[in-house]
Amino acid sequence: MNVADIHPMATGHIPSYVTQADGSDYLFTFMVVFTVGMIVLIGVAYFTLHSIPEKMAHETNHPQFQLVGILALLALFTHNGIFWIAAVLVAGFQFPDFGAPLRQIADAIRSLAPGQDNEVIPDPPEPNVEPEPSEPVAQGH
Repeated sequence: MNVADIHPMATGHIPSYVTQADGSDYLFTFMVVFTVGMIVLIGVAYFTLHSIPEKMAHETNHPQFQLVGILALLALFTHNGIFWIAAVLVAGFQFPDFGAPLRQIADAIRSLAPGQDNEVIPDPPEPNVEPEPSEPVAQGH
C-alpha cells in the first residue's frame, strides 16, 4: 500500500483491537472463547466441589454412604450450603454402631436360657385351603 491510497484523515497508529474494515473483531472473538472457557471451568469446579463428600465416604467405605450422597445431591440442587456441610460432617466421622453390642448381649442371654440348645422350633403348618367352587359364567348379555 502506498501513501497515496491512505485517506488523509486516517491515522497510522490504530491499535490492533479496533474492528477492522473487513468486520473481523479479534478482541470480541477472544472474549467469547475466554467467557465460554471460564463458564466450563467454573462448572467443573462446582461439580467437583459438590462431589467431595461422596469421594470421602467412598474412600473410607462409610456405612452411611447413601446418606452422604443424598445430602450432596440436595446441596447441589437446592444451593443450600448446610446440606453440603452436613454431608462433609457425616462423611468425615464414623458413627459408633450401638446396635452391635446390644445384639451380642441378646445372643448371650439367649444362649444362657435353659433348654434352648436342643429345642427345635417347628415351622407352622400350612393351612389346607380348598378352592371354593366358582359359579358358572353367564353366557350372553
